[in-house]
Amino acid sequence: MSRPVYINAIGKFLPGNPIDNDEMENYLGMINGKPSRSKSRMLAQNGIKNRYYALGKDQETTESVAGMAVKAINECLQKSTIDKEAIQFLSAATTQGDLPIPGFASMVHGESELPICGIASHQSVCAAGMMAIKNAFMHVGSGEVDNAVACAGELASRMFKAQRFENQDLVSEKGSLPLETDFLRWMLSDGAGAFLLQDKPKKDAFSLKMEWIELKSHATLFEPCMYAGMNKNDEGGQGKSWIDYKNFTAADKAGAINLKQDIRLVNNIVGLGVQHFFQLIDEGKVDPKNLDWFLCHYSSEYFKQPILDLLQKGGVEIPEEKWFTNLHTKGNTGSASIFIMLEELLYNKDLKDGQKILCMVPESGRFITSFMMLTVVEGTSAKKELPLMYEDEILAPSISTQGKPIQEGLVRGLTSVWVDFENDLRRVPIIKKIYNGTITLEEYRLLLFNLRHQVVDGSQWIARAASNVSMEYFDVRSSFISHSRDEHRDYQMLEKNYINCGGSKEELYSGEKNIGSEALSAFMFHTASKPNPFDLLGAMFIIEGLGNRIAGKWGRAVQQLLHLNDDQVSFFTYHEISDSNENHFERFENAINSDALTQELANKILKTAKVVAKLYRMQLKEIGNY
Repeated sequence: MSRPVYINAIGKFLPGNPIDNDEMENYLGMINGKPSRSKSRMLAQNGIKNRYYALGKDQETTESVAGMAVKAINECLQKSTIDKEAIQFLSAATTQGDLPIPGFASMVHGESELPICGIASHQSVCAAGMMAIKNAFMHVGSGEVDNAVACAGELASRMFKAQRFENQDLVSEKGSLPLETDFLRWMLSDGAGAFLLQDKPKKDAFSLKMEWIELKSHATLFEPCMYAGMNKNDEGGQGKSWIDYKNFTAADKAGAINLKQDIRLVNNIVGLGVQHFFQLIDEGKVDPKNLDWFLCHYSSEYFKQPILDLLQKGGVEIPEEKWFTNLHTKGNTGSASIFIMLEELLYNKDLKDGQKILCMVPESGRFITSFMMLTVVEGTSAKKELPLMYEDEILAPSISTQGKPIQEGLVRGLTSVWVDFENDLRRVPIIKKIYNGTITLEEYRLLLFNLRHQVVDGSQWIARAASNVSMEYFDVRSSFISHSRDEHRDYQMLEKNYINCGGSKEELYSGEKNIGSEALSAFMFHTASKPNPFDLLGAMFIIEGLGNRIAGKWGRAVQQLLHLNDDQVSFFTYHEISDSNENHFERFENAINSDALTQELANKILKTAKVVAKLYRMQLKEIGNY
């Protein structure tokens, strides 16, 4: 059974700075030291003014195509409310990857830090991107996955740098490149794009609902038109594969590895694309009058007028203001072009709910035509004010030092640790959901479930620490014991919140620690077992500071987002008051100002604070991982 699919975020990556027409040969180089004779004519026809190259002026490649795709994926996910760990499927496309083997998707996956997931590689020319999108669309639409990434990347520039042609027979004979290859030097550029596909629209911004996507191959009608890995014979048919030459050097010398365009065939793509478009109209899939945007990936401005002419002959008119392309400013990035066009349209144009977008991507490789219909969907809470924002100021717990140098140095160090700690927390998946307003009741309950062990253990490691404090520090020992009693009350409150949110006491009591809680607990008990374990003051700074500065904000935000009662969030909101009064945080401040604080002990406290900050973050990051 199919379900709706939405493009909820789009990312792009364009390497380096934009390169204008006059600079191109500074990067690609001149063949035999001479400027190209076809360059000016090709640039006048294609209309491209700027493009991007992952290539320096020394003709050294600056990026990998897989790496560019990963950067586009990263930007895409940064624009979303999802974390990498939730991606279940990766569909990747390119004309030519960095390696012949393994597949392009494997190379992208390997660099991406995405979790273990399903993948699919698509290798063609421009239509490869649409193939990748359709695969991800079908995976989400069928219900096999909920979250998928489709991406495409191109790095054409390294195919055309002058150094590649120095020893080729055709170049040495003519003194310049054959037109079939030189033509493409001025047509293609580098870049990558990525989509996040999900089964529900984004709540706080526009999404693009995918209505359908259709591809057709016309390869039975024509010989290859854009190709690499062979030379055609005199009749225009296929010659032997580059891998059938005596060796790779011989294939290169013959120019068999060069990327080429058969100029005699390329114009056929216009008629095939328009014919497919008319078929979609006849089938009722497209009503030209109801289109709001038409994104046509044409590789050159040269092809636009013939498309318009054929549409007009068929009685179809798409007004100029509905056409959108960034070919002139971003260049022709092949399979990534449709991603890069839609990224600019989504984030830089004034879209409106319900608008229809038709995307057309033809390919001249061996002739493929493809179309995709999208509907703009406005988020239901696009203008909703969230109770917490990532931009909210980070303030470390305030500690009075009474002007003592050692204490002042320690407080400065602890403040720096706190800023890093809170910044890190805001990127943890469960906490990120609180900030972006997407946390569910089930996820909140899971947060309480996973925190219980740490709170229960808290009273125990504090009691153990107290038992290891010698009598000469009786006041500190009494403070530890009082703190242990307070922690016992805290976890009882947490348990009531959990049950009031629909959880069962049996599940709560039988639950295991997640792997982050195991690490945190082991460190705390180990440190508490040492004689006079005053370095645990660093742990108290982090844990009690969390209650003092952050817990109440989390509790109030969750309460507002999920419409909860006070007795469902009181564990968090209580800490905002409790950890700032004499029962909790003031004890920490008194201990810091003790005359027993030496520089050596201050260093230990600071290190313990750093360790506990990392382990506490791990506890929250590993929620549900037992």
